[in-house]
Amino acid sequence: MTSIKQDDQKVIKIGCASGFWGDTNTAAFQLVHLSDIDYLVFDYLSEITMSIMAKAMMTDPNHGYALDFVSRVMSPLIKKIAEKKIKVISNAGGVNPLACRDALQKIIDEKGLDLKVAVVLGDDVLPKHAELLEQNIQEMFNGEALPHHVASSNAYLGAVAIRDALDLGADIVITGRVVDSAVVLAPLLHEYQWSLDDYDKLAQGSLAGHVIECGAQCTGGNFTDWRLVQGFDNMGFPIVEVSADASFIVTKPQGTGGLVSTATVAEQIVYEIGNPQAYLLPDVTADFSQVHLEQVGEDRVKVTGAIGRVPTQQYKVSATYADGYRVLVSFLIAGREAPEKAQTIANSILSKCERVLALRSVPPFSEKSIEILGIESTYGPHARVKDSREVVVKIAVKHMFKEACMFFASEIAQASTGMAPALAGIVGGRPKASAVVKLFSFLIDKDQIKVEVDFAGQRYPVQISTGQKAQEIALHPVGEVAVLQGDEIEVPLIEVAHARSGDKGNYSNIGVIARKAEYLPWIRAALTEANIADYMQHVLDPETSKVIRYELPAMNALNFMLENALGGGGIASLRIDPQGKAFAQQLLDMPVKVPRKLIS
Repeated sequence: MTSIKQDDQKVIKIGCASGFWGDTNTAAFQLVHLSDIDYLVFDYLSEITMSIMAKAMMTDPNHGYALDFVSRVMSPLIKKIAEKKIKVISNAGGVNPLACRDALQKIIDEKGLDLKVAVVLGDDVLPKHAELLEQNIQEMFNGEALPHHVASSNAYLGAVAIRDALDLGADIVITGRVVDSAVVLAPLLHEYQWSLDDYDKLAQGSLAGHVIECGAQCTGGNFTDWRLVQGFDNMGFPIVEVSADASFIVTKPQGTGGLVSTATVAEQIVYEIGNPQAYLLPDVTADFSQVHLEQVGEDRVKVTGAIGRVPTQQYKVSATYADGYRVLVSFLIAGREAPEKAQTIANSILSKCERVLALRSVPPFSEKSIEILGIESTYGPHARVKDSREVVVKIAVKHMFKEACMFFASEIAQASTGMAPALAGIVGGRPKASAVVKLFSFLIDKDQIKVEVDFAGQRYPVQISTGQKAQEIALHPVGEVAVLQGDEIEVPLIEVAHARSGDKGNYSNIGVIARKAEYLPWIRAALTEANIADYMQHVLDPETSKVIRYELPAMNALNFMLENALGGGGIASLRIDPQGKAFAQQLLDMPVKVPRKLIS
């Protein structure tokens, strides 16, 4: 191990080289060559990724995993990884982790290396689907019944199996679906031999994983104050240095671009969370609301204060299923009155298509979306640009029949000669219809899942604590709310706060962190649940949506959960922003009243 000494304690250094499937492959090279990490971890999987991999495996039984993990990352780096004795943990296995192992083992053998690979099995619950259909399974957000046919169905496993694999002597651990933070918590369990009921340490270790799971998002990527960040062309990927007491420092390799500050780390902590007092993981129920951040050096932030409680008795399972077809087209409209021309053309195309479908006794499109890009259509009623001489029209439709979508696709080009002038630049030519893949999330008792480690030709069962029933958690009381005195000035939220938004299925969250503690009462006064619902009404479902506000006192932060705000979310949504990644930026324009003396 290359572990270092800090304050007379062993410190384990873990670097994350991937935040999603498609992240830069250069990150692994950077971390291996420019740092002295003990563990290199990768997070590749999302619900969409799992469905893509499931389709790939149907086509070729040897696929269904992150192919580039083996060919473009591990193959050129594996000798250096072996030389530096870096251990690797990755969920690159997707829906076919054994095939991923076999492909990697072939490269190890070809290069004459002595590296032992273990595989975590048990997340795939597709073989149990018929049995699950008899259990009255309901979607955990909307209560719908489990579909009869699904493309993939995977439980979010925890860190224990990965720990067991490391305990057995594995140098590389390949998993299928695990919670993102598990690839970081597991080596800490292995190295420090933390008890599985030492919940505060498990919460801290999980927080370390949560901070770095999205790669450069905690080192200056996607950061509100982006102008403070230098070197986007050589972004440093994150490293956590974790001590035996579970406190950790977030940093990055020296000489790389990016920024590690209390603000960049805080933004990542509030990313894609719901109730910060009950971040539910297989190994622990984590409370991040009292987390404390301290800048302890250049690009070095110390993190403490996560609290843990007993985990629940259930795993979350994400299934994906086909739900009709969709097609999307984009094209340019230029010249005077461009927005009006764009809207007229889009409406006319849809009207014509649905009129012809009706004549053929085909039902109308089940969903339609028109977005005029260039006049701030994603801002809804808060748009400031009403006129432009150059816009991009994005039209998307969804239908149960592929042929209806293809008919729509065939009718776009005619608009260039038969409708308003200056239609040009149809992106990608005639669009093609693609299957809509929807997410179905549900809970399953842990005792229904058989978790194993495949290592050295044997299968080793993994003992998983059954946990306890989910407990009601008393939310933090609402903190101080400023009372307006009439002498305040109005400023955009960005002047007094940072913000970051993300998604979970059809839900979006927006975390808001006060730039100074004294700003927070004024932010609370402005950002009520009702005010956020009104400001973001253009993305909310008028019948099913609601906004919930949570407190994070130690971070001077608030988290807003926007239910049913993404038009179905992920690949099922027809919107230009199906994951709500721009929601925080929109909210940062919301006016907030603060005393002039606080700003000046």
